[in-house]
Amino acid sequence: MTSALGEAARPAEIPATMLAVVFTAQDAFAVQEVPTPRPGPREVLVRVRASMVCASDAKILAGRFPATRFPHVPGHEFAGEVAASSDERFAAGARVGVEVHVGCGTCDRCREGMYTLCLNYGKRETGHAHVGFTIGGGLAEYAAVPIAALHELPEHVTFEQGAWTDNLGVALWALERGRIAAGETVIVIGPGAIGLCATQLARALGAGRVTLVGRGNRLSRVRDMADEVIDAANVGRLRGAADLVVEFAGTAEAARDAIALARRGGRVVLGGATGNGVELSGVDLSTIVRGNLDVLGSLANPKGVSGRALALLADGKIDVTSLVTHHFPLRSFAEAWRTFTERRDGAIRVMLHPRAES
Repeated sequence: MTSALGEAARPAEIPATMLAVVFTAQDAFAVQEVPTPRPGPREVLVRVRASMVCASDAKILAGRFPATRFPHVPGHEFAGEVAASSDERFAAGARVGVEVHVGCGTCDRCREGMYTLCLNYGKRETGHAHVGFTIGGGLAEYAAVPIAALHELPEHVTFEQGAWTDNLGVALWALERGRIAAGETVIVIGPGAIGLCATQLARALGAGRVTLVGRGNRLSRVRDMADEVIDAANVGRLRGAADLVVEFAGTAEAARDAIALARRGGRVVLGGATGNGVELSGVDLSTIVRGNLDVLGSLANPKGVSGRALALLADGKIDVTSLVTHHFPLRSFAEAWRTFTERRDGAIRVMLHPRAES
């Protein structure tokens, strides 16, 4: 966690301490008063207005991200307003959403625009930052955020919608990796937040037919977001049916299904298994070779794709509001966490509201 703002640098309206979720150690968390972070060079202080819980937060808490050091303030899906800034591009009062990857800017991958693959990952001294992973995040009243991670929210996009800035970019990048074309048949596997963003974006980009594959109570909530919604148990009838399959379930079973569902000469994008430990077996390689399939991995949201996704959101092409199934004040994080991890009432995204405390 970053140090507190000095008295000379701290505007009067910014408190010396703030309420934050703190992962105090592996598998342990608390809601605590901590020093308000001080923005460093090329950073601004964001007053968080809306912040969401993600499955990656559970992986962080379980110690599956070695670059994360405890104690740690998590949160990488959030939006707010700039509270303090020395950069005229994002002056105090600017409404912003956040993407989480900031590259060093000088390695070969960053120079290609693939800062999500920065070769200096975790090395803060090089300029790299992974918001909510290697530096403090937005499950707090304030967050110090690198300017390179900020996107100004379009006029009609709310803070609650703006909290989807990162997710929308992740979903759009996966579709672009798969070279989606107008009129194509697209299957999306995984009815979680990012899969549902991908489903809607595929429609917005002109897909001819979009099918969503998944399981669980949440399927009943999202039937209007695809042309067809089917249970994963019945996925066999779609074998060889799709021009493009996008997978965001993160399981080996889902990856196997994705490969089987693509037509000969089709494309498969695997975007779900972002943590270590999920291995793919049971796939006949001739399915890929003789089928002339493109099987691609997709990580996060490089090349400023989140900004383009926000433009589609502003145009009303995507509904994220209905994907936020539960709302809590920040102090009720423990209840919010249980609601999300246990998928209570078909929970999709659980949103925390820091300003509800005041």
